[in-house]
Amino acid sequence: MKKMEYIDEIVSWEKEFDFFYQVKVRFSETDMFGHLNNTVPFTYFEQARIEYFKSQGFMQDWVKPENKTIPVVADLQCDFLSQIFFDEDLRIFVKANSIGNSSVDLHYMAKKADGSICLTGRGTIVQISKKTGKGEPWTEEMRELFLKSKKSTVQ
Repeated sequence: MKKMEYIDEIVSWEKEFDFFYQVKVRFSETDMFGHLNNTVPFTYFEQARIEYFKSQGFMQDWVKPENKTIPVVADLQCDFLSQIFFDEDLRIFVKANSIGNSSVDLHYMAKKADGSICLTGRGTIVQISKKTGKGEPWTEEMRELFLKSKKSTVQ
């Protein structure tokens, strides 16, 4: 397996994931060569990220019209480790790797049904003010939820 700069050691990194979102590769997501189009993993990451944030209780507040903050993607990357084909079942794992004042560095891992890792990725999400567009610090409760989910996976 190739070395990704954001992963120190793959075995322990893999064990830190707890949350995942299941997807099935649709025919429309494949290209003329029959494998997953290279843009689709970012959509899978988005789906998994939203479900992860819902599980933390964040999305429910962010989507309220009166809420003053929203999450934005500051950067996103994906590393392709093996080909993925139509109708394959994938588990897209998400974890909070590090938590900043108003940002969180999320890591992603996709596994095939046989347990092999086919994609890895990472991205920075920033909570911003709807009014100013500037970073808004996480509340203490949000920070605790990130830390709790991070600790629950490192056993």
